Amino acid sequence: MSSFPALPWTGARPSTVPAPGASEVFQLLRDGQPRTRAELAQLTGLARSTVASRVDTLIRLGLVAPYGGAASTGGRPPSLFALNPGARVVIGADLGATHARVILSDLSGTELESDSAELPITDGPERVLGWLTETIGALLTRAGRSVAELAAIGIGLPGPVEHETGRPMNPPIMPGWDRIDVPALVQRSYSVPVLVDNDVNIMALGEQRFHWPDITEFMFIKVATGIGAGIISSGSLQRGAQGTAGDLGHVRVPRGGEVWCRCGNTGCLEALAGWPALAAALTAETGLTLSSSADVIRLVRSGDSTAIQVIRQAGRDIGDVLATCVNLTNPSVIVIGGSLAQAGEHLLAGIREVVYRRSLPLATEHLRVVPSIAGQRAGVLGAAVMAIAHVLSPEAIEAASAALT
Repeated sequence: MSSFPALPWTGARPSTVPAPGASEVFQLLRDGQPRTRAELAQLTGLARSTVASRVDTLIRLGLVAPYGGAASTGGRPPSLFALNPGARVVIGADLGATHARVILSDLSGTELESDSAELPITDGPERVLGWLTETIGALLTRAGRSVAELAAIGIGLPGPVEHETGRPMNPPIMPGWDRIDVPALVQRSYSVPVLVDNDVNIMALGEQRFHWPDITEFMFIKVATGIGAGIISSGSLQRGAQGTAGDLGHVRVPRGGEVWCRCGNTGCLEALAGWPALAAALTAETGLTLSSSADVIRLVRSGDSTAIQVIRQAGRDIGDVLATCVNLTNPSVIVIGGSLAQAGEHLLAGIREVVYRRSLPLATEHLRVVPSIAGQRAGVLGAAVMAIAHVLSPEAIEAASAALT
């Protein structure tokens, strides 16, 4: 069991950042680069005695630890300090339409254990979250970590989520989940912060953090049953006022006409380019029965010319919407993920064709439109990133420091 004091949590997200204290020093150490007290004093402008006191607080919390030794310029060598990533662990969970993936990671995002299952979200919150809490216990046991070392849990869901409360809001493919207090259900078993977001937002976090860490203007596009975007601007995830930013699937596209969408409107991008629409179109064209995105992808990969034309047109339709997004937000990188991204260059070619033609030349001069590197792991990695960001936030560090005094 951890010998470090538990990180306190009141159950609410602070509305304001407390006055700088230990967190000011910690934010300079969380990148993992070892620094001396003198370097920290120089960077913060604080007195050495103040820095020493705050480093001591961070050591008592277990978040910072001595690191090797620094070269001496005469006399006693100065001590180095760095983030102690093993001080706590977090859970990242990606609960999809038909699958569930969970990882246990340390505070650097290094995966310690993982598990997955075929688990339909339509089974309802009690069963799905019951599986999740049991799996968390199993992962902690396998990793030799205690419940006391668990600092936070991040969860991604395949539908709209009010991020501040963690409640799904009218999720179209999640019957029985509307306005369910997901954090409260999980906290029956684990009394730690539980953060919930929609799946495309956590996919954006995972892809950017692990594969594009230097890119601050970034979009992740999930193309699957629905179509959505995770938008990172100035290095921060943009959720919008109510958490619905990036819902591209219900933007009307030029080719949409009077095609009905499940949202009740007509001409939506999802109604033309989501996999159910593509499967229906290909079933009508080929006479084959296609009942999943995997069926669509197999047909494309087999070289079927009709399937290739349909997937490329889907890319063009997505590109119509993304061209506007590029003009509005000017990203450096657009990553295409989700199940239909496995169709490969045919989908990407359609997207690029329209984006580069319809967007402003300056906006596309250095724009890259690329496939996801993280693939199916983007969501679960991003859920862990979300949990870590909360644990290491200035608010959390200040609250933990105050609890020691």
